Amino acid sequence: MIGDDGADRAAIARVVFSDPEQLQWLEELLHPRVVQEHARWQEELAAATNPPEVTVIEVPLLYETGGDERFDRVVVITASPDIRAARRPVADAREERLIPDSEKVRLADYSYVNDGTLEELDAFVADVMARLAA
Repeated sequence: MIGDDGADRAAIARVVFSDPEQLQWLEELLHPRVVQEHARWQEELAAATNPPEVTVIEVPLLYETGGDERFDRVVVITASPDIRAARRPVADAREERLIPDSEKVRLADYSYVNDGTLEELDAFVADVMARLAA
């Protein structure tokens, strides 16, 4: 599943999303490393001569893992189930273990339904970035 080009995400998805034990093993391996790497990155940025006003990180399982506690603000970008399914390389049951989008939107500081154009998404992101940097 890992070749010269890196990880074959579709092959990994077929295994872990069809076997709860394999998924749990992978998450127990990766999640602590992701948290550690994020903390290291934040420390590096904070120590910089001119640290950024805002930093952004994408966390697909933010609420499911309790990761929202590590962030000052949360932005949720959702899409309809049909759009999400079309964007996935492999059909699987991953949606079943996620909290509903309505709950994520309720918990978030900012939210956007990504069913429009890239320009509309860019405008939303620019607006949120301006608010966070203010």
